[in-house]
Amino acid sequence: MRRKVLIYPAKILKEKTKEVKEINGKIVELIRDMYETMEEEEGVGLACNQIGVPLSIMVMDTTKRENSPSLRLTLINPKLVEGRGELLSKEGCLSFPGLSVEVKRFEEVFVKGINEEGKEVELELKGFPAVVFQHEYDHLNGITFIDRLEGIRRRIALERFRKLKVKGKKGRGDS
Repeated sequence: MRRKVLIYPAKILKEKTKEVKEINGKIVELIRDMYETMEEEEGVGLACNQIGVPLSIMVMDTTKRENSPSLRLTLINPKLVEGRGELLSKEGCLSFPGLSVEVKRFEEVFVKGINEEGKEVELELKGFPAVVFQHEYDHLNGITFIDRLEGIRRRIALERFRKLKVKGKKGRGDS
């Protein structure tokens, strides 16, 4: 079932998510809903709190992204163990529709978590998949990509997003 993606400044986007204690039918269904929502929104990643559920679950799918390693991944209670290198990445976010900004990220990350079958997973991600992981991992910790910007860059991005929201409302006939 497709879920509604919450738009910034929804309060839950600024809160750290809770650890998943048990993988049961409800969690498996939630993960299925997350994939359906991400795909319908044409995203490459989604954190559980973006659909209003404060649990530490992320999904990502880079299979449709050109010039990127194909990876479809579910991580429950993920951990960023180590990051190496640095790159500037132009990122968008389903919770900030229409906005994209350059964010400094690790080029490679070593991560751990649990998959939907309850098995421990350890991965080394590089390039675009590493960026997607870090973006979603931030969400699970109550951090948005805007929080990674400083000073004037942050103010400009927030103002641009505010204008996009106003323009979007007018375009739908809302006031």
